[in-house]
Amino acid sequence: MPLEHIMRLDLERLALEYVVPCLHDIGFCYLDNFLGEVVGDCVLERVKRMHRDGELADGQLAGPSRGVAKRHLRGDQIKWIGGTEEGCEAINFLLTLIDRLVMYCGSRLGKYYVKERSKWPNVRGSHQDVFELDMVFLAMVACYPGNGTGYVRHVDNPNGDGRCITCIYYLNKNWDSKLHGGILRIFPEGKSYVADVEPIFDRLLFFWSDRRNPHEVQPSYATRYAMTVWYFDAEERAEAKKKFRNLTDARKREAALNED
Repeated sequence: MPLEHIMRLDLERLALEYVVPCLHDIGFCYLDNFLGEVVGDCVLERVKRMHRDGELADGQLAGPSRGVAKRHLRGDQIKWIGGTEEGCEAINFLLTLIDRLVMYCGSRLGKYYVKERSKWPNVRGSHQDVFELDMVFLAMVACYPGNGTGYVRHVDNPNGDGRCITCIYYLNKNWDSKLHGGILRIFPEGKSYVADVEPIFDRLLFFWSDRRNPHEVQPSYATRYAMTVWYFDAEERAEAKKKFRNLTDARKREAALNED
C-alpha cells in the first residue's frame, strides 16, 4: 500500500477516533511522537537556527495594548513563517500533516466547520491584524529564552475573530518541568480542575481557541521552543471580516467628516 495512502488513513483515524472525541469531551488533547525523532530533529534544528541568527522578535500584545511588547506579561520571541522558505522543508511537512489532520475533523466539530489555517498579513508579532483580507498562511515559531519568561493567562480568541482550534507543536528535548518549568496550564471553563501540558519534544497539542480554554505559559527556566497554528471556522470568520469592513468604512467616513 503506498505510503501516502497509509498516512492518509492514519491521520483520518486519529482525527475521527481521537481528536474529535477529545475536543468534544474535554476541550483539548495531545498526540506524542507525532513526526518521529528524525523529522522532529530537522524541525528543531531549523527553529534553533532562526533563534541563533536573531530572526525572532519580542511577542506583542493584542487588545487595548496591541502592538506593545511587555515582557512581564508575555516573554516569548517569535517569527511568522509560511514553511516554504529556504531550508524549511521539514517545517512545511509538519504543517502539511497538521493541516490534513485538522481538515479530516472537518464538519464534525459541533458548530464549527474548519476550512483553513491561520492567515496573517505581516510579521509584527501579535494577533492584532487577524481581520485583514489580503493575507498568507503562516505559523508562529516561538521561543521562551528562559530566565523565568512566560505568558500570563489569556484567551486566543475572546471576541469571535474566527479562530476555533489552536495547535501547538513542541520541540523541547529532555524537558523536565520540575526543573525547567514552562508548563502550558489550561483552565477549562466551568471545570474545577486545571490541565497541565508539558512542552516535550514531538508533542502536538489541540484545544478550542475561544473562552472555553483560558491558558498560560508558566515561567520557563530553560530555552523553550514551540510552533503554533490556528484554524478558522468558516462562518465565524466570514462574520468577523464583515464586521471589520463595516468598522473600517465607518472610521473612514468619520475621518472624512472631521476633515471637512
